[in-house]
Amino acid sequence: IRRALNGSVPLIGFAGSPYTLACYMVEGGASNDYRRIKRMLYERPDLLHRILTVTAQAVTAYLNAQIEAGAQAVMIFDSWGGSLSAAAYQEFSLAYMERIVAGLTKEKAGERIPSIVFTKGGGLWLEQIARIGSDAIGLDWTIDIGEARRRVGDRVALQGNLDPGVLFAPPETIAAEARGVLTSYGAGGTGHVFNLGHGISQFTPPESVAALVDAVHMMSRVKAGNDA
Repeated sequence: IRRALNGSVPLIGFAGSPYTLACYMVEGGASNDYRRIKRMLYERPDLLHRILTVTAQAVTAYLNAQIEAGAQAVMIFDSWGGSLSAAAYQEFSLAYMERIVAGLTKEKAGERIPSIVFTKGGGLWLEQIARIGSDAIGLDWTIDIGEARRRVGDRVALQGNLDPGVLFAPPETIAAEARGVLTSYGAGGTGHVFNLGHGISQFTPPESVAALVDAVHMMSRVKAGNDA
């Protein structure tokens, strides 16, 4: 991913996963129990599969349009897939993200366009996610990134996975927590894109974000020097 972005500030395309988008369609908004979407899943799986098929086609076209407009990498964000059972996740979420990845533009103007797949709560299924053809897996904060690296090896890069709540702490705590993520990932290789483990809160102080960026840049320079 780093090579594909050529050291520039990346422009990353974004879309929700078919299952997450279907949740919002069926539930009508956020949900605590996913009652409506799960009722459809078990009572009318044919109907849900139809919704997911159409949505996957739309998401593929949408991400490819972003690539055509200049996106240097694209990410599929599966916020609600982690609420599913293991079998249902494979059938109703992961399978449709795999379709999208297969249909993405992989190269533009001679440059590789990496794809990232993120499922909140998807740590149980990292091996399966790593097999769908994306270049990277986004991790939420509930899994140790070192463990994730051991499980997927060099099949994919890893993105993540600082708890966004850390950004409400003092700068020294933010730096310490960021160091913990980098230390857990370990030395060697360039397959880690540091990021939060989910979306940032709108209440996050901007100066906390600046403190995190500065800390990661500093520690990454030190790590690069030690690896050289």
